[in-house]
Amino acid sequence: MIFVRKGRRRFVEAVEGFGTAVRDRDESGSQRGFRRIHRTYQGAGAEELTEGAGRLAALLPDVPAGPRGIVAVIVGACVERGADPLRCAPAVMAGLAEALDAAGEFCERWETSGGGDLPEPDDGDPAPGLVDRVGHRAAFAWWALPRFEMASVAMLNHRAVRSGLDAAERARLLGALYTVQRVTGHPFRCLEYALRVLDDEPVVALHRASGTGYKLRMSGIGDNFQLHTLLADALIGGGHLAGRAPSAQEAAVCRDAPGQVPTTGAFNLVTPEGEWVWNEGAPADIPVVDGVRLLVVDPPPYERSWQAGRFFPGMTGELVLERVLGAEESARWFAGVGAGKP
Repeated sequence: MIFVRKGRRRFVEAVEGFGTAVRDRDESGSQRGFRRIHRTYQGAGAEELTEGAGRLAALLPDVPAGPRGIVAVIVGACVERGADPLRCAPAVMAGLAEALDAAGEFCERWETSGGGDLPEPDDGDPAPGLVDRVGHRAAFAWWALPRFEMASVAMLNHRAVRSGLDAAERARLLGALYTVQRVTGHPFRCLEYALRVLDDEPVVALHRASGTGYKLRMSGIGDNFQLHTLLADALIGGGHLAGRAPSAQEAAVCRDAPGQVPTTGAFNLVTPEGEWVWNEGAPADIPVVDGVRLLVVDPPPYERSWQAGRFFPGMTGELVLERVLGAEESARWFAGVGAGKP
């Protein structure tokens, strides 16, 4: 009998070696292990990526503050290549929560110690002067936050991860993020929008000119440019309203197809109070009325064009027309709608 030796799982071996060095507080061994992880993860298959990324995510609480964010980015890269997001997400999101809390301390100490231009995180460690000024935990959290943004978005691209994040935790993360945004002026827009993505969310669209209404359900839509195109596809492309429907490709890149293609806006989206719903915003900006996102659809005041696509290229977007509302039901919804802005 000829015995065939199984191929070595170099990425998992690298993670194991790195983990041993981290637990032993072996700095030089950790650095060697980290370099080996970099060399091996690109060649790992899906099964090995899942095992290695899961082990690496579990190590995050033990990894020193300096490299912790970079390790989280590698976990995110593994998930983008096929590793199991549900296995990796708890540790990454816990690391994000800790980084946001400590970054809040950074903001407070930065303001109370004189403020000024903020240092921009780079690939190195915070300067000793910054650590002396705000403290080790706060300084390293500010340095790690952009990396945890990348890693967390890789997790939040997956609906199962978003669904597992309860409302209270989502609100706590957003509250901490808003504090950092207010003080630093850094938008962290990808993280904010990812945390605000709605899934299985009902929305009623009222077409003012025709007096008709439509019940839809949306999931995984990153911004209102994407929503606008998918809404035009559902209502105009579906034959319910007149106007220019997006092409099949314009709609596809807003769902799950790669890339971007030029498109032209078909509507002006308005709140029930008459305020514009800006394309640059997110579907979570649409107000809730009686448990439903309520949106008024008006003609565009001028031609607006943009690149149709997904705000999060790794996230599948969906907008489904569930039914056309009857005349009486539409009239009830229209009863609370004000005039649009000129």
